[in-house]
Amino acid sequence: MWHKFKEVEERYELLAQQLSKPEIISDRALFQQYSKEYKSLTELVTTFRAFSKAQEELVGSKELAFSTSDPDMKSMADEETKVLAGVVADLEKQLQFLVLPKDPNDYKNVVLEIRAGAGGDEASIFAYELFRMYSRYAEMRRWKVEIMSYSDAGPKGLKEVIAMVNGEGAFSRLKYERGVHRVQRVPETEAAGRIHTSTVTVAVLPEAEDVEVELHDKDLRIDVYRSGGPGGQSVNTTDSAVRITHIPTGVVVAMQDEKSQHKNREKALRVLKARLYELKLAEAEKERRDDRRSQVGTGDRSEKIRTYNFPQSRITDHRIKISVSDVDGVLGGALDQLIDPVVAYYQAEALRGETTIQ
Repeated sequence: MWHKFKEVEERYELLAQQLSKPEIISDRALFQQYSKEYKSLTELVTTFRAFSKAQEELVGSKELAFSTSDPDMKSMADEETKVLAGVVADLEKQLQFLVLPKDPNDYKNVVLEIRAGAGGDEASIFAYELFRMYSRYAEMRRWKVEIMSYSDAGPKGLKEVIAMVNGEGAFSRLKYERGVHRVQRVPETEAAGRIHTSTVTVAVLPEAEDVEVELHDKDLRIDVYRSGGPGGQSVNTTDSAVRITHIPTGVVVAMQDEKSQHKNREKALRVLKARLYELKLAEAEKERRDDRRSQVGTGDRSEKIRTYNFPQSRITDHRIKISVSDVDGVLGGALDQLIDPVVAYYQAEALRGETTIQ
């Protein structure tokens, strides 16, 4: 196994050399390919080097403990051996996780889509709260959230929001959020104090790059029309809204938030590319759950990945059967306490060879 790590290290060093060559830098596609590969190998190579160094130090410490006749020196060497053995074991475990098959989309930005499902006004209110939760989580991780499309449902709710989340590792974390989120609580308007159940659907799509999805003008039907919703100087008086239909697949994306037709068109194309890229992945690997409809389901109350129970201040993840008692903290952006156990679970499953997270 260890000779494979040496081969990876050699490849890593070769890539570093290639990335400094002018002919590679000038070739955009090749430079991008090499950069991705180099970046994907960095953590593995760094960990392997630390492991090799710790192993060497462990061997030296054992030899010293065996060869010395000085009691104090032997005691120090034995203690150091114990510490180094723990370091080696930890690094070996890290290496085992790092050699698991990687999702090639983990480094990408995210197209995040949140929609109110079953439950009327309460679903719209919770959709708004979930979007605020993801926005705060992104802020904590220094990611940037750009709203692409927003359809509100009163001052405290939203029907639908599509946002771009830009940042290191955004997809690697947020992909675990896709599915149906269920909320149980007493609405403010419920006079009898009965608990209502509502749902919100969350879709998480990796942003497609130009080299991955190629759009041809002949495959696109672009319609422009006047924006709806609240008025303004030009929102409802010019044909600024854009609807793009990808004819071969029937995928439709509409944008009207910007006053500029050009900006709405640009946003619509970015979302369209993400959806087409996801379809491309689904066709290539049928077992993957990247199909958008399988992510969000129908919004029915029974299709859930997580339940937010307000009366008991408890959030339950139904995939791995864990609960945390921190509704306010999670909705405030402290989402890692739910994501980390899910990541660990799927990594452990993959390590056993039973399954892999897609």
